[in-house]
Amino acid sequence: MFPDAGPGSPTVTAMRARELGRKSVVVGDRVGLVGDTSGAPGALARIVRIAERRSVLRRTAEDDATTAEGRLERVVVANADQLVIVSALADPPPRTGFIDRCLVAAYDADIEPLLCLTKADLAGPEAVLGYYTELELPYVLIRPDSDLAALRALLAGRVSVMVGHSGVGKSTLVNRLVPEADRAVGTVSAIGRGRHTSTSAVALGLPPHRDSHDAPGWIIDTPGVRSFGLAHVSAESLLHGFPDLVEATVDCPANCQHTAEEADCALDAWVAAGKADQRRLASYRRLLASRSGEGDAREPERNPGDPLAGS
Repeated sequence: MFPDAGPGSPTVTAMRARELGRKSVVVGDRVGLVGDTSGAPGALARIVRIAERRSVLRRTAEDDATTAEGRLERVVVANADQLVIVSALADPPPRTGFIDRCLVAAYDADIEPLLCLTKADLAGPEAVLGYYTELELPYVLIRPDSDLAALRALLAGRVSVMVGHSGVGKSTLVNRLVPEADRAVGTVSAIGRGRHTSTSAVALGLPPHRDSHDAPGWIIDTPGVRSFGLAHVSAESLLHGFPDLVEATVDCPANCQHTAEEADCALDAWVAAGKADQRRLASYRRLLASRSGEGDAREPERNPGDPLAGS
């Protein structure tokens, strides 16, 4: 992929050199090519080199440390600048547990998060934004009649990877941003679960933005996911996904694991003093447990007691 390629650049068909390995090249990689790069019909080039990646967004298949499969890291995309977390405000309801996981993955990969709240015609954003008020997350609201100008401005000149549960309207949004993308669009079932419509990650060049002189940018659409495993993220890095809790740990004893069983963990007093949301602490500790194999990796990724969870 060539993030700085212009609209008139040829589309090059290339095969990976065998010596690079079967899983070496991912969407977003900058690569070196040899052979016919003209893009003419029937032309074929060969990928012989992968440039050093400036960022790598990963997820683990499951958060189960007791199995080899549960520790399997999967590179979602390379060289992204921004993680666009797409969440519906209704039908299906927002899942803050999933958003928390995506934020941890973004901070771990050193890329910026952007919260994209769809179906804003069905419900207001107050509950979701209130949950993340201490983080000051950038966000956009999307309605069926939105002109997408605010979102396009945030995507311009950047490589943005879009993630979200099936049914949140991600493919519809991609088709509006890049009309020629023709991404398959699914429906939401009666029990509030979307059907998987995207089957593979694909990089799509954005059309020029009228208010920006930068390169239009790229979006990378990913398949709808039911989980965003974090077993590959260290416990220390996991905490960085909860910046509203970090300051409290200064008062924790040495080698504190920050679990509920730690009698002297300062996080509980921090929350009791009203300096952070109890739901955020509960989510952090649940992620700690799941990455160590103690929790249920198949949890619905909604925070217990959270009104957003619908239960």
